[in-house]
Amino acid sequence: MSARWPPQEIGRRGCGRRRLRLRLLLLVLSTPLSWAAAAPAFPPVLPGVPLEFPRDEGSHPQFRIEWWYVTGWIYTLQKREALGFELTVFRVRPSIAADNPSAFAAQQILFAHCAIADPGHGRLWQAQRIRRAGFGLAQAHSGDLRVWLDDWRLERLANPSSELYRLQASSPQCGLDLTLQASEPPLLNGAAGYSRKGPEPASASEYYSQPQLRVSGTISRAGGADQVSGEAWLDHEWASEYLDPHAVGWDWTGINLGDGGALMAFEIRDRRGARYWAAASLRDARGQLQLFSPDEVEFTPLRWWRSPRSGARYPIAERLRVGTRELELTPLLDDQEFDARSTAGALYWEGAVSARERGQVRGRGYLELTGYQRPLALP
Repeated sequence: MSARWPPQEIGRRGCGRRRLRLRLLLLVLSTPLSWAAAAPAFPPVLPGVPLEFPRDEGSHPQFRIEWWYVTGWIYTLQKREALGFELTVFRVRPSIAADNPSAFAAQQILFAHCAIADPGHGRLWQAQRIRRAGFGLAQAHSGDLRVWLDDWRLERLANPSSELYRLQASSPQCGLDLTLQASEPPLLNGAAGYSRKGPEPASASEYYSQPQLRVSGTISRAGGADQVSGEAWLDHEWASEYLDPHAVGWDWTGINLGDGGALMAFEIRDRRGARYWAAASLRDARGQLQLFSPDEVEFTPLRWWRSPRSGARYPIAERLRVGTRELELTPLLDDQEFDARSTAGALYWEGAVSARERGQVRGRGYLELTGYQRPLALP
């Protein structure tokens, strides 16, 4: 059929047919694609399943949710400005039957967040995007780390001498092109990677960290591009039931200690704001690992900050007790709130912090605060 320009007027009968076809199309598009088959059953995370690398650095598509999370402190080579950066990629498996024959059935959804904490400009530069997996536009590979959404990507590079990672993200507000070099093996959190998130065994994730990553590359903001170097932390988790109904959110931190050690700690809060569950992993400079139970980990707010945009109130400075040690977490910048409601459906504070012990800076890392505006509902 040849197109005509300008379009000719459509009669009432033809217009009615067009409306009917449009309504049918809208009905098809609005109908759940899983109508022909039962929704999938998401497997539970179980203890005693050994993690293998690099296999488990890749995607685990059978589980409901998964994320790769890179944060760090970097310094511009010319002015030695301190900046924070973040790139997080999430994979979500919707409740759509795996045998659905439609090429448009969203078997996996990917979304990513990019941020640069910039005290010199007094703001958090941020960008985000969301894609369905497939069609060559977005994918999370199994068997090794290779995740991308268009030109945003996080991947492990083949290197015989050391573990190398490359991350790239480009937008007018936030750009990253960084290489990360590992100097230590992965840190397995919880019981060899099985990390409890509540009293019920099903409320758990498989969880490892890659701390003390050496960073080099380029970052860009609206004000221009800079060569940078510094240190970073990579987290990777996957789960099917992460939070139980009693939990509303968490405080989490990952700290690269100045002596070469690494500390991960989190506290999950209940609806009263009290500690519901907690855990921590501390690996010292010699590689010795110490795990901490819920009653040995405590986050105590020292200073609150209220967002002028959302009205949410966050404890951006906290005292962290892990066993007999106490660290004070102080933000690089107060305003590090990330508005991810258009992708993850959540609003949270995610920021670069320094860790002081007895008045001395002992490390630097990131603090994440979720569920302070409203109870967190994972995608």
